[in-house]
Amino acid sequence: MMNTPVIEVNGISKSFSSTKALTGVSMSVFPGEIRGLIGENGSGKSTLSAIISGNLKADEGTMKLFGEPYAPQTSFDASEKGVSMIVQEQGTIATITAAANIFAGREKQFCKFGLLNSKALNTEAQKLMEKIGVTDIPMETVVRFLSFEERKLVEVARSFYKTPELFIVDETTTALPRKGREILYGLIRQLKTRGKSVLFISHDIEELNGVCDTVTILRDGKLIATLGENEKDPQKMKSLMVGREVTANYYRDDFECTGMGEDPILKVESLSGGQIDNVSFILKKGEILGIAGLSDSGMHELGKMIFGLLPLESGRVSLADGTPVDTPHHAIRNKIGFMSKNRDTESMLISMSIQDNVVLPSLDNLKKFGFFITPGAEKALAKEWCGKLNVKMRDLGQSCAELSGGNKQKIVLAKWLGNGSDIFILDCPTRGIDIGVKEAIYDIMEDLKKQGKSIIMISEELPEIIGMSDRIITIKDGKSTREFRRSRSLTEQDIIQYMI
Repeated sequence: MMNTPVIEVNGISKSFSSTKALTGVSMSVFPGEIRGLIGENGSGKSTLSAIISGNLKADEGTMKLFGEPYAPQTSFDASEKGVSMIVQEQGTIATITAAANIFAGREKQFCKFGLLNSKALNTEAQKLMEKIGVTDIPMETVVRFLSFEERKLVEVARSFYKTPELFIVDETTTALPRKGREILYGLIRQLKTRGKSVLFISHDIEELNGVCDTVTILRDGKLIATLGENEKDPQKMKSLMVGREVTANYYRDDFECTGMGEDPILKVESLSGGQIDNVSFILKKGEILGIAGLSDSGMHELGKMIFGLLPLESGRVSLADGTPVDTPHHAIRNKIGFMSKNRDTESMLISMSIQDNVVLPSLDNLKKFGFFITPGAEKALAKEWCGKLNVKMRDLGQSCAELSGGNKQKIVLAKWLGNGSDIFILDCPTRGIDIGVKEAIYDIMEDLKKQGKSIIMISEELPEIIGMSDRIITIKDGKSTREFRRSRSLTEQDIIQYMI
């Protein structure tokens, strides 16, 4: 049995209109193996995992599960057969409770005479959450009131209703705080010990090396190589992903705050509300200001408060001339753009077209005679910025839901660049994207800085914070704890002690 693959895919191909997402991909994953799956955005990773998990159907090719023909009709069907998956973006139903999400499709076991026993449902869901090590999420809470990280843990619990034979993790660790990552890593180790298998998708090379036994690389929908335990050289993996040599360091190579003036452009004064407690700072013209902290420190909420998405209990956000910024409308009107960590639900209209998303903040600018917008003007704006950012797309009418994570991120940037924004609030700007797109976003940030634009970059990745920021403010338990200036000698350890 040990020589029989848990999952075997043979000649899998998939197209979306004229776009070839996968071409003749074949691979096998064996019992007790943690297989990494890596590739640039658009390489086919998520498409392949969606086919294996029953969320998509292949155009060509076959699959086997433990040597038997395997063709799941739905994700529920796949789960019943032992294949579970947690996805990169939102995989829960926002309008029902956490417990109902966990047992979605299996509610009948809690029904009697046609009535649902909610108490029993909540109790069993709580037991399942405790089984994976989570005790602080009330199961009766409607999911839209949970944080992005809490929703991910609900998905993990749902996947472990039945211990999966094959557990697929699609870029989920980037959405989880440190505690959540440790929970997930622990579950993966348990599965390996029990002879189960994991397909682990990540853009983080260090994480792949630490978690996975073997790594398969996809590029442009084709399988390029599978590397064994002793072949997982980080530089080799990067080169195979992009088809060229990748420089070891793609952050800024200057250690002076060049291009940064002393003129303030945005003032945050004694901001309090929710998790945030009396945070103040001044953003300067031409500055990249890094905000560093743990995922649950309140720093993500801070970005939303500055943009006007969350209410303030006290304090003030204003431009240098005193103009208040207290709603998203005011922020956009005053050339402030916001990229949320939760890209699909807070940064874009996922079901709408690329063009609609890019032009949305610029509609007032495109008006003629105060009310009329020509289709040609919208198309020209979207075409210009999608071209400048090299968005991989079928056409401007393509739904954003069909794009890879990196191309979605480019669309979010395109809409704020197209609006001529002067201030950019970027919350985890490189979450869930590949090396090539990371390089492109860092280049854009440096170019914006040279133009005198200002950036607030919120990130959980300390190498990114240190590598790109002129100044760094650490946040712990909603409070600012320390400020650092850009320095060649600054290390992660210097910063961590003020975050934990």
